[in-house]
Amino acid sequence: MTEANAYAGAGVDILAGETAVDMMQADVAATYTPGVLAGVGGFGAAFALGTQYREPVLISGTDGVGTKLLLAIMAGRHESIGQDLVAMVMNDIVAQGAKPLFLLDYLAIAKMVPEQVATIVRGIAQATQATGAALIGGESAELPGMYAPDHYDLAAFGVGVVERDEMLTVDRVATGDVLIGLASSGIHSNGYSLVRTVLGLEQEADFTALPTTLQETLLTPTTLYAQAVLPLLAEQLVVSMAHITGGGIVGNLPRALPADVSVTLEWGSWPILPIFMELQRLGQLSLADMLATFNLGLGMILVVKPPHVARVLAMLADEGQAAYQVGTVTPAMSAQLNWRGKQPWS
Repeated sequence: MTEANAYAGAGVDILAGETAVDMMQADVAATYTPGVLAGVGGFGAAFALGTQYREPVLISGTDGVGTKLLLAIMAGRHESIGQDLVAMVMNDIVAQGAKPLFLLDYLAIAKMVPEQVATIVRGIAQATQATGAALIGGESAELPGMYAPDHYDLAAFGVGVVERDEMLTVDRVATGDVLIGLASSGIHSNGYSLVRTVLGLEQEADFTALPTTLQETLLTPTTLYAQAVLPLLAEQLVVSMAHITGGGIVGNLPRALPADVSVTLEWGSWPILPIFMELQRLGQLSLADMLATFNLGLGMILVVKPPHVARVLAMLADEGQAAYQVGTVTPAMSAQLNWRGKQPWS
C-alpha cells in the first residue's frame, strides 16, 4: 500500500481535498481586490494596504456560525451558511467603523466531499465579495473521527481598516443622541441552541417535518450590513454602533455606550419578526430570555447625532435597508437600558 493510499485508508482523502480546491478556485479568485498580492495556494496570503491612508488602524475579528450549522446539515442546504459566517465576522468589523479588507476561512469536516465543500466556500466567497473584501486564504481540513458523519464546522478571521481618528468609540456618545435600529433578516446566527430546544429539533426528520416556510425562515442567512453602513461611515454620520449578536440587545447595546449614560428604547418602534413571536409562544419564554437571546428584529443599532438622523434614514432607504428610530441616549439612570411602551411579553 502506498503512503497516499494508506492515508486515504485512515480517512483522509488528499485527492478529494485537491479536487475541492480546484472547484472553489474561481469563486475565491473573483473576490480579489487590488490589495491582494498573493491568495490561495501559497503558504500565506499577502495584502497591500496601499498609501491612501493617513493613519490606518487595522480592525480584526473572528467568529463561527454556531449550532445553526446543525440545521443546515439536517436540511442538506450548504449554499447560504457561508453568508452567516462572513456576516458574523464582518458586521463586527463594520461596527467599529472599519471597511472590510480580507477574510480567511476554516472548514473542518468529517469526510471531504468536494462538491459540498465547494458549495460552502462559494457561499463564503460571494458573501465576502458583497462586503467589498477579498477571501484571500483558508483551510479545509478532513478530520475523520473528530466529527459525526456528514458534520462540519466553520470559522473565519477577518480584517478591516479605518483611520485612527474615524474609529467608532463610545467617547463620542452623548445625551440626546438617537438610536437607529437596522432590521435583521431573522434569527441571524445566535440563539439556535434555544431554537432547537423549543422546536424539538434533534435529528434530520424533526427538521424536515417542519413546514417549508418555517424551514426557510430558520435558514435565512444573516444580513450583511457593510453595503448599507459604509456610506454612512464615509460621511462620519455615526458615532457608535452595536452588532446585535449573542446576548441580544441587552448584551450588546451597552458595548457601544459609555458608562455615564443610559438609553431608553421604545417598544413598538420597530416590528418584532413573526419567528420571534412564535418561538416565545411555543417555548413560553420570558421577556428576559427573549431579550438576552435574540435580536428581536434588529441586527445593528447605530448611535447618531440628532441633526444627522434624517440624512442617515434617507441613505439607508436608498440602500434598501429598513431602519427605525428606536430610542434615545439619556442621562445616567439606575439601569443603563430602559424601556418605554407596551411590552410584547410579560
